Amino acid sequence: MNSGSRLPAPDPGTGSGAGRVTPPSGPGEQVCHLYRLRPGAEAEYERRHADLWPEMTALLDAAGVYDYHIYRHGLLLICVLRTRWGFDHTRRVTGASEVQARWTASLAHLFAEIADADGEPLWAYPVFHHPGRPPAP
Repeated sequence: MNSGSRLPAPDPGTGSGAGRVTPPSGPGEQVCHLYRLRPGAEAEYERRHADLWPEMTALLDAAGVYDYHIYRHGLLLICVLRTRWGFDHTRRVTGASEVQARWTASLAHLFAEIADADGEPLWAYPVFHHPGRPPAP
């Protein structure tokens, strides 16, 4: 798939490449970041998300978050979402929220890793995408 003339994208997880890597911030663009749970925290993490606070759901809606999925593989969490008005807007709304602060604090003991040394989320960047064709209606 690589034409041979293009260099691979910088890997924000290893620091290779130049510059700071941030997620796409445009409306509707998919964003992906990673978390790592502490050993033994898996069941509680899943329980908490099965019973998400209604005010947290309302905050996500107000911040423009949609099509939000969290996947788990062992201790690794893969968070994939889209935003109506861009991730920068979402970050401002959730960052100013007392609800978000309480939710984050209530889960803090479950995480081994949620951000890099600069406090940035552990962004995953796209390497490959095949849109394919959806099934005919």
